[in-house]
Amino acid sequence: MIYVSTRGQAPELSFEEAMLTGLARDGGLYVPAEIPTLSEDEIRALHGLSYEETAFRIMWPFLGGTFTEDEFRGCISRAYEGFGHAARAPLVQLEPGHFLLELFHGPTLAFKDFAMQLIGQLFQTALAKNGRRITIVGATSGDTGSAAIEAFRGLDNVDVFILYPHGRVSEVQRRQMTTPADSNVHALAVDGDFDTCQARVKDMFNDFEFRDEVGLAGVNSINWARVLAQVVYYFTSAVSLGAPERCVSFTVPTGNFGDIFAGYIARKMGLPIDTLVVATNQNDILHRCLSTGEYKPDGVTPSISPSMDIQVSSNFERVLFDALGRDGGAVGQLMDELKAGGFTVPQGALQALQEAFTSGRCSEEETLATITEMRDLTGELLCPHSAVAVKVAREMRDPAIPMVSLATAHPAKFPDAVEQASHIRPGLPERMADLFDREERFTRIADDLGAIEALIRERRAH
Repeated sequence: MIYVSTRGQAPELSFEEAMLTGLARDGGLYVPAEIPTLSEDEIRALHGLSYEETAFRIMWPFLGGTFTEDEFRGCISRAYEGFGHAARAPLVQLEPGHFLLELFHGPTLAFKDFAMQLIGQLFQTALAKNGRRITIVGATSGDTGSAAIEAFRGLDNVDVFILYPHGRVSEVQRRQMTTPADSNVHALAVDGDFDTCQARVKDMFNDFEFRDEVGLAGVNSINWARVLAQVVYYFTSAVSLGAPERCVSFTVPTGNFGDIFAGYIARKMGLPIDTLVVATNQNDILHRCLSTGEYKPDGVTPSISPSMDIQVSSNFERVLFDALGRDGGAVGQLMDELKAGGFTVPQGALQALQEAFTSGRCSEEETLATITEMRDLTGELLCPHSAVAVKVAREMRDPAIPMVSLATAHPAKFPDAVEQASHIRPGLPERMADLFDREERFTRIADDLGAIEALIRERRAH
């Protein structure tokens, strides 16, 4: 299994190399040279299997001999043993033909746990075998950072530095990043928004001297292994609803495009997905781009669904690569235009994107109204991101085809917005009940690449 860069100028890598590298040296993102497919019989055989066994069968073809079967099964088992639901990703029916996929039963109450817990085990297993130590640097709009710190805290071969926008994440998200006491994890509060944090991470990867000196690796959704782990729950939910005999559609609250790109990969693998719906909040650049072909960032407006407050969606580059006929040069040109202010998707590529995805937008008022309505109709308490998906799904779904809306976070991660809409303040699960009593540990830092790199050099273990 070979992995190639979306910009076509970086070396081809194995799964292990692509996983430990993160961002390609030409600035691109790694994708498989070919996508393995499953037959209808292989999909049918997933009925009734555990989440862990399904994960093994879906991901194994992508690994290319990096791990033995026993090693990989061990990583999967350890990754999901701390989840709070036996089904790992259970389905709940909201209304006839409309289902909620609960992805918040992991240790940090967000969908990022599905990928991050597994990546922590994969990294540790791979690094222990070859005696390497790496420095993980990531940017977060809230959930990736807490999931990464939880997954890597205390591991022997990894130092973790997470950049988050100061004052722009929820208190629960912040405390999940700042309260772990393990010496190998570090939370950095950056003056700026998520796009600022993401830009500094990319700058560090493109500073090859620094990158090589500290053994830089990435676990943002730029990391292919993150996307791959998220493919699994598309299969488990679709099979539960009748695949492969029955098509299923999905609506995904979308910021950095990684979660819905996993659905795109599931469909390319052979899963009968009818429609993939991109649901955006008021920071609706993806909806605008899919509607008009214009990708022009116009500033982030803070919202009650802060994990989606993004204008530069990294994983969109991966789907552009396919839409442009896997022409790395064409992708690189568009990314250069993005740095200069934005780009227009060529007509043929736009048509390909519009055939692969539909999209919708949800305002702040509609988000709150959806939380209220779903609470009244079903008793289900939605986080604001999940409410964005549900609102858009209800507008766009075909009654003849089951629609699955992805519930990406527990409502207790965003208690203020949920309480405003429902008059109920959601409580944290018992295992996290003392979160607000724990001591915080973080470093506030300016948006300055040199200062951030100096801090990482100083803090990482030698």
